Amino acid sequence: MPISINQDNFDEAVMSATGLVVLDIYATWCGPCKQMEPIINELETEFAGKCHFAKLNVEESRDIAVSLNVTSVPTFIFVRDGNIVEKMVGYIGKEQMKHKIESYL
Repeated sequence: MPISINQDNFDEAVMSATGLVVLDIYATWCGPCKQMEPIINELETEFAGKCHFAKLNVEESRDIAVSLNVTSVPTFIFVRDGNIVEKMVGYIGKEQMKHKIESYL
């Protein structure tokens, strides 16, 4: 299960983490976000020990979402060694997401 991100742990769990963090920014009312949940859970299992997965509820941590220029959900932000390397918005198929993660490992 991806780590739940909030104001208290964002810097440590995402921006100060070593390696790749896939940050899933979502809302509970978002249909595509719900569709992505099983994909993210499967990928987390497949990439166990190779990268980290984190989830941020935009309604609970709006300040972080605004600071990351998130304008719609789902948004996936790829952070490698504290640097944002890419941002993707919307539903992403499992194979495309897998390929994107592999490209940053």
